[in-house]
Amino acid sequence: MVALEALSPEKRSQILQGASTIFALDGYEGASMSRIAVEANVSKGTLYNHFESKAQLFAAFIEQTCGQFLSQVFNNAEDEDDLEAGLTGIGRRMIAMMVSPMGQTIHRVVVSEAVKFPELARIFYDAGPARATGTMAAWLERQSKLGRLTVPDAQFAADQFFALCQTRIGLQCRLNLRPTPSEAEIARLVEAAVVMFLQFYGVQVHVPASRRTHG
Repeated sequence: MVALEALSPEKRSQILQGASTIFALDGYEGASMSRIAVEANVSKGTLYNHFESKAQLFAAFIEQTCGQFLSQVFNNAEDEDDLEAGLTGIGRRMIAMMVSPMGQTIHRVVVSEAVKFPELARIFYDAGPARATGTMAAWLERQSKLGRLTVPDAQFAADQFFALCQTRIGLQCRLNLRPTPSEAEIARLVEAAVVMFLQFYGVQVHVPASRRTHG
């Protein structure tokens, strides 16, 4: 196996930005290393010096993008002393990421190519959904140890929380049946998800003040 050249952070970012544009336009199968090289403003030889195949380049693009998204989703979550506020922040940032143009693009590319290229689905799942639910499960376990939650299966609870937050908007956005939800709409949906989640897993029922006046 030929050793690949070291890649500076600046050049890597340049290449992956070009790759993201072409994958979004052409899908995985339709994208070519030649078009990616042109979009990234590098030679095809330079591209192959750093990524030996389109699959490796796609994997690098997915891993970097998902890593950046998830660092934002869980940013400062460990510093949040209020359980309800912590869940709300994670939920809002997760949904905002999922319905963002890049989040939607990645999901559509992977789904459209999954049958022919199942390895792409695995790359995406491991770098995105699996990593997100794993991080969420670890957070929930820590909250449980602090006595704030009763969570017998943290991984399952993490899956449930993210599924609750996607109610109504997740599938519709992926199918392009509705515009991107506003911050206010996301906030309302996440608030409802947090209430339901805490009613089941909370040591005590946590109901936002804005909801306590409603029957």
